Amino acid sequence: MRTKKGHARTKSRKRLLKRAKGYVGGRRRLLRTAKETLLRAGKFAFRDRRVRKRQFRQLWIIRLNAACRERGLRYSQFIAGLTLSGIELDRKSLSEMAIHDPPGFDAVFAEVKKALDAAPKKATPPTKETAKA
Repeated sequence: MRTKKGHARTKSRKRLLKRAKGYVGGRRRLLRTAKETLLRAGKFAFRDRRVRKRQFRQLWIIRLNAACRERGLRYSQFIAGLTLSGIELDRKSLSEMAIHDPPGFDAVFAEVKKALDAAPKKATPPTKETAKA
């Protein structure tokens, strides 16, 4: 006896077209173009989940840099001071603190500044000017 795909094919097509809801024209109505569009959308979604993480980290660093420069340090110095002082707050929470809780960020900044001042200064490599003198 010959088997037909009737119900299964209709069901899978309905499922696919349901995922294509909101697209325009044939991308919503036609099976082949909807399938291609969904594949492409899936690739973008996968890629951009990682891009979003990257962009948020950039945003937090920009915010932290601005907050640190207002208080007289660069971002890189601030992060170095964080590791010296043993504070294990991440960039997200630090940037939120800098915006919504400035007194709390000032307290963290004071600890970082204290750790940086207590740390021994590294000898700078000789430059052309210091070598001549």
